[in-house]
Amino acid sequence: MNKIQQLLNKIKVGNASWDDYHNFLQLEENDLEAFFDLSHEISILNFGNQLKIYTPGKRFPAISITGNKCALECEHCNKKYLEGMEKIQNSIKLEKFLLNHSKNNGVGALISGGCDEEGAVPLNDFLDVIKKVKNETNLIINTHTGLLKEETAKKLADSNVDIISFDINMDEEIIQNIYHLNKNLEDYKRAVLILKKYNLNIVPHICIGLFYGRLHKEIESIKFIKQNIINPSVIVLIALIPPRSLEDKNERFATPNPIDIAKIVTLTRLIFPNTEISLGCMRPRGSLKFRIEKYAIQAGVNRIEIPSKNTLIWVKESYPGISFKFYSACCAIPEKFEKFSKSSDKEIKKYQNSQE
Repeated sequence: MNKIQQLLNKIKVGNASWDDYHNFLQLEENDLEAFFDLSHEISILNFGNQLKIYTPGKRFPAISITGNKCALECEHCNKKYLEGMEKIQNSIKLEKFLLNHSKNNGVGALISGGCDEEGAVPLNDFLDVIKKVKNETNLIINTHTGLLKEETAKKLADSNVDIISFDINMDEEIIQNIYHLNKNLEDYKRAVLILKKYNLNIVPHICIGLFYGRLHKEIESIKFIKQNIINPSVIVLIALIPPRSLEDKNERFATPNPIDIAKIVTLTRLIFPNTEISLGCMRPRGSLKFRIEKYAIQAGVNRIEIPSKNTLIWVKESYPGISFKFYSACCAIPEKFEKFSKSSDKEIKKYQNSQE
């Protein structure tokens, strides 16, 4: 029995160590098929032969409470992700927007924005309004908090916020050199402990390849989730979209390899067999889009946000009998909210041929 078969057997019987998982990440592409198959089988066993598809659109908008402003100017983002968000920078306007959104068949919203110099999204001045909206509507509220303080966590809990989308990063080089934060791992651990103290629903996000497009310490983030966040409802995996600004002439950021993304998906599925795993909206598109989505599904995700039509056609051909469920929401929503967010035929029109 060769070493690869030994590793596979250890994983199958549940005897794999973290060193074994490190070794898995070193495998060549030709050696991965059996591991992908195992991971996909686990996904089907625990979540059925189905794929959940999320298309937030206008029914689940992303809102920036800081406009285009962010104090960090992260290397990989530099505020570009704020540009596509709805800009609402005072609580009165936010209240009006969300109440109208609810009346117009809205499902929910992501409340986000740029960070301050401490790495926190400045939510406090908006949480009284969010509490009122939660009391008066059925909107699902997802929030980006960043490295919040206890006061904010307490108000989030009092506001009945449904989801805390929290970026887990156990890599100090990324924290300091890419995020431009004068913080360390203990600051991230402290923020998670605060969220747990107030029983907030943490949906961990891991950005694959954030270390200049290469795998680095993603396994440490997975390990942290396993040891510190008990039974998350969902884990969202995203992937670096390399910046191509004029200042980045040396192209320090490579595009993550689809196989590397699939390795992290597989690892996450093997370590969290009973947790839903989503391929989130932030990931490279263009010519790699299909390969990234295909490998991620092979590797065990059971949720995906805004897939290509070609991917769904491939899924139907590759996995006979599989069913699709469409939701007009962010892919981080807990299962209990799916009944409120089912997509209409009109909303999924572009995918209709792929379901035949």
